Amino acid sequence: RAVEAAMPMTRIVPCVWLDDQAETAAAFYSRTFKGTRVVSSSRYPEGSANPSGRPPGSVLTVELELLGQRFTLLNGGPIFKPNPSVSFFVHVDTPAEVDPLYAALMEGGEALMPLDGYPWSERYAWVQDRFGVSWQLIAGRRPEGSGAVVPCLMFVGPMHGRAAEALRFLAGVLPGGRVEALEHYAAGEGPVEMVKHGRVLLDGQALIAMDAHGGHGFAFSEGLSLQVMCQGQAEVDRFWAALSDGGEPGQCGWLKDRFGFSWQVVPAAWEQWTAHSDKAAYDRAFSALLEMKKLDVVALERAFRGPSGTA
Repeated sequence: RAVEAAMPMTRIVPCVWLDDQAETAAAFYSRTFKGTRVVSSSRYPEGSANPSGRPPGSVLTVELELLGQRFTLLNGGPIFKPNPSVSFFVHVDTPAEVDPLYAALMEGGEALMPLDGYPWSERYAWVQDRFGVSWQLIAGRRPEGSGAVVPCLMFVGPMHGRAAEALRFLAGVLPGGRVEALEHYAAGEGPVEMVKHGRVLLDGQALIAMDAHGGHGFAFSEGLSLQVMCQGQAEVDRFWAALSDGGEPGQCGWLKDRFGFSWQVVPAAWEQWTAHSDKAAYDRAFSALLEMKKLDVVALERAFRGPSGTA
């Protein structure tokens, strides 16, 4: 399905790594969250090899708009899975709105914190759904300027205690970045120097971070990453350099930052190319992508347009 040309660019787009479940997950989220819609989808090229081993022509990604937040659901194979190191706050206005969301997400899922009243919300629950994606359902007034869905990074294990550092780092990377809240644990709640709840605003989008003490059997992974959508090569260069500083560059626009968190630095035009009706043009662009670390926008567009430059 073609991308809707008038849709404004969302700067930060979460990407959920799945194993041949993108279409099933998209249907599930569309039923669960009112107003969710599929924006576009893409398929693995017919003529190119791909590192996932997925069949040529099978679904590669499904792009969703869920309560105003864009998501990419990626069929990447069984290598990675989402885990609770990244979750999504879902802000609703009334306690009654939490219950049906909780019931739907619990079908094949599990409660990480049961549905109940808590000091921070009259009605709250933390649920990991059947696809491994974690949702924090919370009733009450949302922070000013916040969307209904906000990603939350949980710093555990070797990264425990670095949430404040990460928030300040990100505020310096993305346009309009500023740390808006930094609440520490009170005595008796946890280590008082650690962040209980922190919030940064990045180019108009909120992101939450927290330090979680205690033992956890998970850490940041490619199972849940954030894409930074870029207008042109200059933005790709700038965000790639900033986010990979002290981290680890990867293939195909992926990188890990200094905290081990995975990002994808992506030209916004890529979605249009993947949804284009000229499959040979997309195949050429995909083949070029596989050879890159930091993405070269001009080279990708040249590959897409082909020798005649007419795609």
